[in-house]
Amino acid sequence: MYLIVGLGNPEEDYKNTRHNMGFDTINKIAEELNIKVEKKKFNGLYAQTAINGEKVILLKPQTFMNLSGDSVVQFVNFYKIPLENMIVIYDDLDIEEGKIKIRKSGGPGTHNGMKSICSRVNSENFPRVRVGIGGKNIPNGDLVSFVIGYIDKSTRELLDASTTKAKDAVFEILKNGIDYAMNKFN
Repeated sequence: MYLIVGLGNPEEDYKNTRHNMGFDTINKIAEELNIKVEKKKFNGLYAQTAINGEKVILLKPQTFMNLSGDSVVQFVNFYKIPLENMIVIYDDLDIEEGKIKIRKSGGPGTHNGMKSICSRVNSENFPRVRVGIGGKNIPNGDLVSFVIGYIDKSTRELLDASTTKAKDAVFEILKNGIDYAMNKFN
């Protein structure tokens, strides 16, 4: 069984923000599979499905970004999911818009959602798909406004390209493994 986690903040207020690239990717995966991520459990919205014959849980924690690990650890423990079968998708300031990076493991960097997950599962050894949001030109150095603020149409198009690549990367990881996906997308 795999747990595919998309990070974000509850969508009513934060739907069109850079910080919700994980949620946007989960939504695209669900759309492609023609399912809805709407069941509620462990402070998250989730759906169970199968991809390439593998049982998969799609998860959008509803705890707000900084407490994402609280929801994730409950799914990991309840479903006894090995961490190498947990893929976390999240926004990354260090990657330009329209691009993604896949990693097998690594530290959380400055991302509070990833810090929460690493802390709660007590490990950094799990795959992740980082979605570029292009943080090189943050206006006035205002990080909070940049990640949860308004996105103009041209930027939205670039971010949509990123989340489409992230969706494709998840399917590739499940089909051919992370090494193959890294060679294809990184």
